[in-house]
Amino acid sequence: MSNGLFRGLHTSCSLLCAGSVRTLHAVTPGCVAGLPLLLQPFTNLRSFSSAASGTEHLRDFAIIAHVDHGKTTLMDRLLSQTGNTLAGDRVMDSNALEKERGITISSKYTSFGYKGFTINAVDTPGHADFGGEVERILGMVDGALLLVDANEGPLSQTKFVLEKALKRGLKPVVVLNKVDRPSVTEQQCNEVQSNLFDLFAHLGATDDQLDFTTLYASAREGWASKELCVGQTPENPSMAPLLDAILEHVPPPPGDPQGRFAMLVTMTERDSFLGRVATGRIASGQVKVGDKIKVLRHSGAAGGGDSKVTKIFKRSGVGKLELDSASAGDVISMTGAAAAGIADTIGAVDLAAALSPGPIEPPTLSMIFGPNDSPLAGREGAHLTGSKIGERLNAEAETSVSLRVLPVDGGGESFEVQARGELQLGLLIENMRREGYELSVSPPVVVYRMVNGQRMEPLEEVVCEIEDEFSGPIIDALSLRRGELLEMKPIEVEGKQRLTFVAPSRGLIGFRSLFATLTRGSGMLHRAFQSYGHYKGPLDKVRKGVLISMAGGKTTTHALGLLEPRGVLFTGIQQEVYNGMIIGECSRDGEMEVNPVREKKLTNVRNTGSEEKVSLSPARVFTLEDAIGTISSGACTPVLASS
Repeated sequence: MSNGLFRGLHTSCSLLCAGSVRTLHAVTPGCVAGLPLLLQPFTNLRSFSSAASGTEHLRDFAIIAHVDHGKTTLMDRLLSQTGNTLAGDRVMDSNALEKERGITISSKYTSFGYKGFTINAVDTPGHADFGGEVERILGMVDGALLLVDANEGPLSQTKFVLEKALKRGLKPVVVLNKVDRPSVTEQQCNEVQSNLFDLFAHLGATDDQLDFTTLYASAREGWASKELCVGQTPENPSMAPLLDAILEHVPPPPGDPQGRFAMLVTMTERDSFLGRVATGRIASGQVKVGDKIKVLRHSGAAGGGDSKVTKIFKRSGVGKLELDSASAGDVISMTGAAAAGIADTIGAVDLAAALSPGPIEPPTLSMIFGPNDSPLAGREGAHLTGSKIGERLNAEAETSVSLRVLPVDGGGESFEVQARGELQLGLLIENMRREGYELSVSPPVVVYRMVNGQRMEPLEEVVCEIEDEFSGPIIDALSLRRGELLEMKPIEVEGKQRLTFVAPSRGLIGFRSLFATLTRGSGMLHRAFQSYGHYKGPLDKVRKGVLISMAGGKTTTHALGLLEPRGVLFTGIQQEVYNGMIIGECSRDGEMEVNPVREKKLTNVRNTGSEEKVSLSPARVFTLEDAIGTISSGACTPVLASS
């Protein structure tokens, strides 16, 4: 056993024995008696040896899909199948916001062993706002599992991620998930496969890519099968057929282990003890702890001089393994290259050229971030100044390939932040708020382009799954936002329809909350960036007026009771407001100044009408994304640290 393998296994045991991973004191073929080994996935990871040569034993793949089609659950089952003991569900979603919202926000990788192969697996986000995570990850894999819900079929984000995979030359393995549901039929699965074939052809797939393999799975139940089993579980249910398909259809990674060391950075994180941790796939050569390296920036700028590799490790199962060395084709993390950022190249000191990071779609929305200058500023936050906000934004831009931070000309301490959508901006603001930052943000605006003297704007594909009775209001609402109806067809559930639109991104700002209101919370809305198109003209009265406070203080029941007939209130009783604060949505166009802090005058005369009880409807509670989409041009949203 090589030093690298012994060191990695010992380190992983010391890190994980206290957690959910059990140890095994037994003699295994090719192992030392009495050595505390982790279970099967760690005994098969041959790349942990510093003497590893060639890439035939490696497989690198990503799981891509539309949001909520079961990617993270499938990853859990693959880890369980290969011997890992999981502490709970969705173990790859480690971020607090990911667990709260039930979505994957950032891409993550792990590895496991199967039949003597080391398999590096990447879990990717399914929401369109985090499409940049998918784009950068596809450069470090050689295959993909395209996961599709057998009930819903391919949706907007399915098209987006599939197009990126096909352009990279990947040949996806199609997995129809959730086939254990009672509503799934053989005819329905055949229809989904036909739609997928048409989608492949429409996106320009080659003949080889069109000849894709299809498997059927239930990630929740933990099995996959080459044959469709309608209404029943296959014999000996497990994920083995899917793992076998990965070994068969995902090619080994390219790269010469004897060449110059070069690695393209696809993820970065910061460790409080080790400093910056750069993650990527080794394109060529080998690297050892203590080797001298340099950073080649993708922008062509200087990389900060030579440095030395201090640690090499990789994620395996639910833990980490420390390595002495690694070679071409493997996905690793390393420390020592403090100047490395996403899309940069870490290589040997004699490496001449940087690796190509591949194309990344540009941001489509922008907002202005600045210090909070409202009357409530400075009461709760720990980081209040523009310089602190700028440092935090620049740190975020280093770890997100689809986020850009630009200084505002003449804006003092303000910064323009460009991103893919409202959700990405909202999660950034929420993270900063939880970290103790106070700031104010402007309404989002789309990022236009000028092509041959004509203004171009971002267009999105919008898919709405709604009940029949709501189709008219939804079509009217999107028509006012310059949306065009492309397709309208019934879906499997009786009484429901699927509407497909193309609409400008600026018309969809704030539309999600209106969609929930129009469909009474029963509809499903999916959006994905499609392309840039010609400017479609101004929107038709898509925003109502607002109620603006003309006084400061705490709101009273008497005042709010008089204001409630004028619109929808955003504030409740005994909440502090200030002069100029938006406290509600007016039923009329324009702005209406009101006094929400007025108190009822006390007199010594009693009459039957003076003692009437005031009943108020609950105030409308906003999420950050709702607040971002509601404010209009000229206003700003103060973000406080705790309230």
